[in-house]
Amino acid sequence: MRCNAEARERIGNKTTPDYTVMKLTFSPFRAYIKNQKGVEVLYVTGQNDNEALVYPGSFPYITLSLNPNGSLMRKGQHHTVLQAGFGMIADLLGGPAARGGSEFTRSFRYAGDTTAQGQPSYILRSDYPQFRYVAYRVGKNETIESVATHFGCGEYRIIERNELSVDSKLTEGQVLQVPNAYGRRVIVVVNAKTYLPASVTVYDDKGLFEKYAFLDVVINQPIPAAEFSKGYKGYKL
Repeated sequence: MRCNAEARERIGNKTTPDYTVMKLTFSPFRAYIKNQKGVEVLYVTGQNDNEALVYPGSFPYITLSLNPNGSLMRKGQHHTVLQAGFGMIADLLGGPAARGGSEFTRSFRYAGDTTAQGQPSYILRSDYPQFRYVAYRVGKNETIESVATHFGCGEYRIIERNELSVDSKLTEGQVLQVPNAYGRRVIVVVNAKTYLPASVTVYDDKGLFEKYAFLDVVINQPIPAAEFSKGYKGYKL
Protein backbone atom coordinates (compact mmCIF):
# COMPACT_ATOMS: atom_id res chain seq x y z
CA MET A 1 0.00 0.00 0.00
CA ARG A 2 1.12 3.53 -0.86
CA CYS A 3 -0.80 6.61 0.20
CA ASN A 4 -0.64 10.14 1.50
CA ALA A 5 -2.43 10.73 4.78
CA GLU A 6 -3.75 13.92 6.31
CA ALA A 7 -4.19 13.71 10.07
CA ARG A 8 -5.64 15.88 12.82
CA GLU A 9 -5.12 14.58 16.36
CA ARG A 10 -6.05 16.23 19.63
CA ILE A 11 -3.12 16.19 22.03
CA GLY A 12 -4.12 17.69 25.37
CA ASN A 13 -6.31 20.66 24.45
CA LYS A 14 -4.65 21.33 21.11
CA THR A 15 -5.48 19.81 17.74
CA THR A 16 -2.63 19.86 15.26
CA PRO A 17 -2.56 18.88 11.57
CA ASP A 18 0.01 16.65 9.90
CA TYR A 19 0.61 15.34 6.39
CA THR A 20 2.40 12.04 5.84
CA VAL A 21 3.69 9.96 2.96
CA MET A 22 3.39 6.23 3.68
CA LYS A 23 4.62 3.02 2.09
CA LEU A 24 3.51 -0.22 3.76
CA THR A 25 3.68 -3.97 3.26
CA PHE A 26 2.06 -6.46 5.61
CA SER A 27 3.66 -9.89 5.19
CA PRO A 28 6.14 -9.09 6.60
CA PHE A 29 5.21 -5.70 8.01
CA ARG A 30 7.44 -2.94 6.65
CA ALA A 31 6.82 0.78 6.81
CA TYR A 32 8.41 3.96 5.51
CA ILE A 33 6.80 7.19 6.70
CA LYS A 34 7.79 10.82 6.13
CA ASN A 35 5.84 13.77 7.51
CA GLN A 36 5.68 17.43 6.51
CA LYS A 37 8.38 18.36 9.04
CA GLY A 38 10.88 16.08 7.32
CA VAL A 39 10.81 13.37 9.99
CA GLU A 40 11.44 9.98 8.41
CA VAL A 41 10.67 6.59 9.96
CA LEU A 42 11.69 3.20 8.60
CA TYR A 43 10.61 -0.03 10.27
CA VAL A 44 11.22 -3.53 8.92
CA THR A 45 10.12 -6.55 10.94
CA GLY A 46 13.10 -8.54 12.19
CA GLN A 47 15.71 -5.93 11.28
CA ASN A 48 17.64 -3.47 13.48
CA ASP A 49 16.66 -5.46 16.59
CA ASN A 50 13.04 -4.67 15.72
CA GLU A 51 13.66 -1.00 16.36
CA ALA A 52 12.68 1.80 13.98
CA LEU A 53 15.20 4.03 12.25
CA VAL A 54 14.19 7.65 12.78
CA TYR A 55 15.63 10.74 11.12
CA PRO A 56 14.33 13.65 13.23
CA GLY A 57 14.50 16.32 10.53
CA SER A 58 16.04 18.72 13.05
CA PHE A 59 19.03 18.97 15.41
CA PRO A 60 21.06 16.78 15.94
CA TYR A 61 20.34 15.59 12.35
CA ILE A 62 21.41 12.02 13.01
CA THR A 63 19.46 8.82 12.54
CA LEU A 64 18.26 7.20 15.77
CA SER A 65 17.17 3.64 16.57
CA LEU A 66 14.01 3.78 18.69
CA ASN A 67 11.48 1.37 20.15
CA PRO A 68 8.34 1.85 17.99
CA ASN A 69 6.19 1.42 21.10
CA GLY A 70 8.37 3.64 23.31
CA SER A 71 7.65 7.07 24.71
CA LEU A 72 9.95 8.97 22.33
CA MET A 73 8.21 7.68 19.22
CA ARG A 74 4.73 7.94 20.75
CA LYS A 75 5.13 11.51 21.98
CA GLY A 76 2.45 13.70 20.46
CA GLN A 77 0.84 10.84 18.56
CA HIS A 78 -2.29 8.75 19.07
CA HIS A 79 -0.95 5.64 17.34
CA THR A 80 2.33 3.87 16.59
CA VAL A 81 4.10 3.22 13.30
CA LEU A 82 3.14 -0.45 13.80
CA GLN A 83 -0.52 0.62 13.52
CA ALA A 84 -0.12 2.52 10.24
CA GLY A 85 -2.67 1.77 7.53
CA PHE A 86 -6.28 0.62 7.74
CA GLY A 87 -5.93 -2.37 10.08
CA MET A 88 -5.90 -0.45 13.35
CA ILE A 89 -8.90 1.63 12.33
CA ALA A 90 -10.81 -1.48 11.28
CA ASP A 91 -10.12 -3.05 14.68
CA LEU A 92 -11.32 0.05 16.54
CA LEU A 93 -14.45 0.37 14.40
CA GLY A 94 -15.20 -3.24 15.27
CA GLY A 95 -15.93 -2.05 18.79
CA PRO A 96 -15.28 -3.76 22.14
CA ALA A 97 -15.94 -7.24 20.77
CA ALA A 98 -13.73 -8.79 23.45
CA ARG A 99 -16.36 -7.74 25.98
CA GLY A 100 -19.14 -9.42 24.03
CA GLY A 101 -20.81 -6.09 23.19
CA SER A 102 -22.01 -5.16 19.70
CA GLU A 103 -23.89 -1.91 20.44
CA PHE A 104 -21.15 0.32 19.04
CA THR A 105 -20.81 -1.69 15.81
CA ARG A 106 -24.59 -1.79 15.35
CA SER A 107 -24.79 1.98 15.80
CA PHE A 108 -23.39 2.58 12.29
CA ARG A 109 -25.86 3.69 9.63
CA TYR A 110 -25.68 4.63 5.96
CA ALA A 111 -25.93 8.44 5.92
CA GLY A 112 -25.84 9.29 2.21
CA ASP A 113 -23.55 9.69 -0.75
CA THR A 114 -20.71 12.16 -1.21
CA THR A 115 -17.60 12.80 -3.28
CA ALA A 116 -14.19 12.28 -1.66
CA GLN A 117 -10.96 13.05 -3.51
CA GLY A 118 -13.02 13.28 -6.68
CA GLN A 119 -14.47 9.78 -6.25
CA PRO A 120 -18.07 8.78 -5.46
CA SER A 121 -18.24 7.62 -1.86
CA TYR A 122 -20.62 6.49 0.87
CA ILE A 123 -21.00 8.03 4.32
CA LEU A 124 -21.35 5.74 7.32
CA ARG A 125 -22.14 7.37 10.65
CA SER A 126 -22.24 6.15 14.22
CA ASP A 127 -23.98 8.15 16.92
CA TYR A 128 -23.22 6.49 20.23
CA PRO A 129 -24.55 8.62 23.11
CA GLN A 130 -23.64 5.81 25.53
CA PHE A 131 -19.99 6.83 25.13
CA ARG A 132 -18.48 7.59 28.52
CA TYR A 133 -15.51 6.83 30.74
CA VAL A 134 -16.04 3.90 33.08
CA ALA A 135 -14.05 2.65 36.07
CA TYR A 136 -12.09 -0.51 35.27
CA ARG A 137 -10.11 -2.58 37.75
CA VAL A 138 -6.94 -3.95 36.18
CA GLY A 139 -6.54 -7.72 36.19
CA LYS A 140 -3.41 -9.83 36.49
CA ASN A 141 -0.70 -9.19 33.87
CA GLU A 142 -2.79 -6.62 32.01
CA THR A 143 -1.18 -3.79 30.05
CA ILE A 144 -2.43 -0.51 28.64
CA GLU A 145 -2.56 -2.21 25.24
CA SER A 146 -4.61 -5.16 26.47
CA VAL A 147 -7.08 -2.89 28.28
CA ALA A 148 -7.43 -0.73 25.15
CA THR A 149 -8.09 -3.85 23.06
CA HIS A 150 -10.63 -5.07 25.62
CA PHE A 151 -12.61 -1.83 25.32
CA GLY A 152 -11.90 -1.09 21.64
CA CYS A 153 -10.92 2.49 22.49
CA GLY A 154 -7.24 2.89 21.56
CA GLU A 155 -4.43 3.44 24.03
CA TYR A 156 -3.98 7.21 23.90
CA ARG A 157 -7.10 8.25 25.83
CA ILE A 158 -6.33 5.74 28.60
CA ILE A 159 -2.84 7.21 28.92
CA GLU A 160 -4.08 10.80 28.86
CA ARG A 161 -7.09 10.41 31.17
CA ASN A 162 -5.15 8.50 33.83
CA GLU A 163 -2.00 10.65 33.56
CA LEU A 164 0.11 7.66 32.58
CA SER A 165 3.14 7.47 30.32
CA VAL A 166 3.42 5.16 27.33
CA ASP A 167 5.82 3.01 29.35
CA SER A 168 3.66 2.83 32.50
CA LYS A 169 3.23 -0.63 34.01
CA LEU A 170 -0.20 -1.48 35.36
CA THR A 171 -0.68 -3.30 38.65
CA GLU A 172 -3.38 -5.79 39.50
CA GLY A 173 -6.27 -4.02 41.21
CA GLN A 174 -5.37 -0.58 39.86
CA VAL A 175 -8.49 1.37 38.85
CA LEU A 176 -8.47 3.19 35.53
CA GLN A 177 -10.91 5.52 33.82
CA VAL A 178 -11.43 3.97 30.37
CA PRO A 179 -13.63 4.94 27.38
CA ASN A 180 -16.27 2.30 26.68
CA ALA A 181 -15.94 2.66 22.86
CA TYR A 182 -13.95 4.36 20.09
CA GLY A 183 -16.10 7.49 20.00
CA ARG A 184 -19.37 9.29 20.71
CA ARG A 185 -19.74 10.04 17.00
CA VAL A 186 -17.74 8.43 14.19
CA ILE A 187 -18.04 9.29 10.49
CA VAL A 188 -16.46 6.98 7.93
CA VAL A 189 -16.36 7.93 4.25
CA VAL A 190 -15.88 4.85 2.05
CA ASN A 191 -14.84 4.85 -1.61
CA ALA A 192 -17.79 3.43 -3.55
CA LYS A 193 -15.54 1.50 -5.96
CA THR A 194 -12.78 0.11 -3.73
CA TYR A 195 -14.69 0.04 -0.40
CA LEU A 196 -11.57 1.46 1.25
CA PRO A 197 -11.90 4.30 3.78
CA ALA A 198 -11.32 7.75 2.32
CA SER A 199 -11.56 9.35 5.76
CA VAL A 200 -12.37 8.55 9.37
CA THR A 201 -13.48 11.26 11.81
CA VAL A 202 -13.91 10.56 15.52
CA TYR A 203 -15.57 12.73 18.17
CA ASP A 204 -15.63 12.05 21.90
CA ASP A 205 -16.93 13.87 24.98
CA LYS A 206 -14.58 16.82 24.31
CA GLY A 207 -15.22 17.24 20.59
CA LEU A 208 -12.97 16.25 17.69
CA PHE A 209 -10.55 13.55 18.82
CA GLU A 210 -8.93 12.53 15.54
CA LYS A 211 -9.45 12.65 11.80
CA TYR A 212 -7.57 10.81 9.06
CA ALA A 213 -7.94 11.24 5.31
CA PHE A 214 -6.26 8.82 2.90
CA LEU A 215 -5.23 10.28 -0.45
CA ASP A 216 -3.74 8.80 -3.64
CA VAL A 217 -4.16 5.27 -2.31
CA VAL A 218 -2.49 2.48 -4.31
CA ILE A 219 -3.03 -1.06 -3.02
CA ASN A 220 -1.90 -4.55 -4.01
CA GLN A 221 0.98 -3.30 -6.13
CA PRO A 222 4.47 -4.62 -5.29
CA ILE A 223 6.88 -2.21 -3.63
CA PRO A 224 10.57 -2.98 -4.26
CA ALA A 225 12.46 -4.09 -1.14
CA ALA A 226 14.98 -1.32 -1.81
CA GLU A 227 12.35 1.25 -0.79
CA PHE A 228 12.48 -0.20 2.72
CA SER A 229 16.24 0.23 3.09
CA LYS A 230 17.97 3.19 4.71
CA GLY A 231 20.17 3.74 1.68
CA TYR A 232 17.32 4.25 -0.76
CA LYS A 233 17.74 7.28 -3.01
CA GLY A 234 16.25 10.41 -1.47
CA TYR A 235 16.02 9.13 2.10
CA LYS A 236 18.04 10.96 4.75
CA LEU A 237 18.22 7.93 7.01
